[in-house]
Amino acid sequence: MPDTKSSSAASFIDPVALMQIRSLELRAKAVVEGFLSGLHRSPYHGFSVEFSEYRQYVPGDDPRYLDWRLLARSDRYYVKRFEDETNLRTHLLLDASKSMSFGSLAYTKADYAKTLAATLGYFLNSQRDAVGLVRFDERIDEFIPARYRTGHLRRLMLALDKPVEGTSTNLAEPLDQVAEQVRKRGMLVLISDLLAPLDDLETKLSYFRARGHEVILFQVLDPAELTLDFEEPTQFRDIESGREVYVDPAFARERYMERLQEHLDAITTSCDRLGVDVFRLSTNTPLEAALGDFLRSRLRTMTKSVSRSRGW
Repeated sequence: MPDTKSSSAASFIDPVALMQIRSLELRAKAVVEGFLSGLHRSPYHGFSVEFSEYRQYVPGDDPRYLDWRLLARSDRYYVKRFEDETNLRTHLLLDASKSMSFGSLAYTKADYAKTLAATLGYFLNSQRDAVGLVRFDERIDEFIPARYRTGHLRRLMLALDKPVEGTSTNLAEPLDQVAEQVRKRGMLVLISDLLAPLDDLETKLSYFRARGHEVILFQVLDPAELTLDFEEPTQFRDIESGREVYVDPAFARERYMERLQEHLDAITTSCDRLGVDVFRLSTNTPLEAALGDFLRSRLRTMTKSVSRSRGW
């Protein structure tokens, strides 16, 4: 499978420059078109064919459906996907709690997360796949069912562009509400900092997996949260609770990093048990890298699904 991160790194847009584009839809369009353009210029040209029409060959596929012209150009084996393989129903689950409003850069985690959601929505819509949105904090505050129709993408962008107004992060209740409303099998993409108690996360995700949903997690964190890179003693205020505490970073950094790593490891362990892909993104990571992660995850799932259906 092509390494999309390395194949088009030169075409990646600096997130600082990207966030200066006021229109969320134009941001998403810039990322998607830049990503696909980079793939066209890469040695892995076969990967940039219409994603909605082709998938990689797996043992057991009928050779009659091989695209021989594409094989001659790219030396890679692709087959036409059947109709039941192309219909994808995706819901983007976006964390809009107060913790997402933190940012040590010129933009916040919320800005980055909604741009990621917009990018995935724009890409999927361009593939004629149905896309929906679930915005949540303690509860769901916006639910748009997955659709593919004229005007739907614009509705999605307007909902994504709303400011963060929630308070605390509560993953359990919103995921319960999603389970009640999203009954048809599809894909769920959770975008959150996941800075919340994880007691119920594995239970909720296991329920979705048992229902046949494909689940992908994007954990969005600010660079300062990953390093506690502050030089001077500072008064910190909890965005969600308002509680203030005086911290000397030089003294607290080691213990903070230990606790953070324990939290991240717990997320990874739970996802590994459930067969859920989790991608950790710092907000200074180009969005094209996240789109590449998403596509690789999708291709792995599709290949496994087809292999199982062929009895391999």
